[in-house]
Formats: sequence, structure tokens, C-alpha cells
Amino acid sequence: MAKEVISTAGAPAAVGPYCQGVKANGFVFVSGQLPKNPATGEMVQSSIGDMTAAILDNIKAILEEAGSSMDKCVKLTVFLTDMANFAEMNAVYGTYFTESLPARSTIQVAALPMGVQVEIEAIALA
Repeated sequence: MAKEVISTAGAPAAVGPYCQGVKANGFVFVSGQLPKNPATGEMVQSSIGDMTAAILDNIKAILEEAGSSMDKCVKLTVFLTDMANFAEMNAVYGTYFTESLPARSTIQVAALPMGVQVEIEAIALA
């Protein structure tokens, strides 16, 4: 069972002792992504919807680098610092997943890295 580290310039670089993603045993595991623009290195600071779109674009880039796609996602976990932002996050999330819907959990947390309001991780078929 081989393990392949996934890295792409199309998503923000890891800021600690982890990688963007790992491909192993027929799956791609994407590390939690923040709403960071990979081209500028700046955090998207506007709406939860814009932050969610930035994160899902980063996940898409990592999956594509691994030879996968958003359609192959089987499970996502969304972390929000305020469940009051759920509806806006969900509306944008729904534009990325329209068929072959993945399983999902959404969890409210006390805080997230770098003070962001939303983080999303994903598991997809390779």
C-alpha cells in the first residue's frame, strides 16, 4: 500500500508539519483547507460564502492534482466558528455538489487556525 503526498501550486501551501493531501489505498485525503488565495497568499475576508468558495476551489485543485475530482468526494467535514453562518456556507457548498452527493458533517468549533471562520477537509476516491 503506497502513500503519495499531493502538492500543487493551485492551493495554499501547508503552514505546518502536514501536506495538502495524501493519496493512499484508492482514496485522496485532503487536509483542512482555509479560505486562502493561493496566488496572493491572502485570506479571503469577505463573506462566509466567498470563504467557502475559496476553500472548495482549493480542495478542487488538490483533488485534480491527485487525479481525482469533486465528483469523487465521499466525505467532507465543515468546521464553522458560528453555526449562524451555516445557511450561507451551505448555499455555496450546494453549487459545488449537485449530483453524487458526498456525506458531510458540519461542526461548530471554538476557534480555527489563523482566526478564520470556516475550514473544510475532504476524502475522495482516487
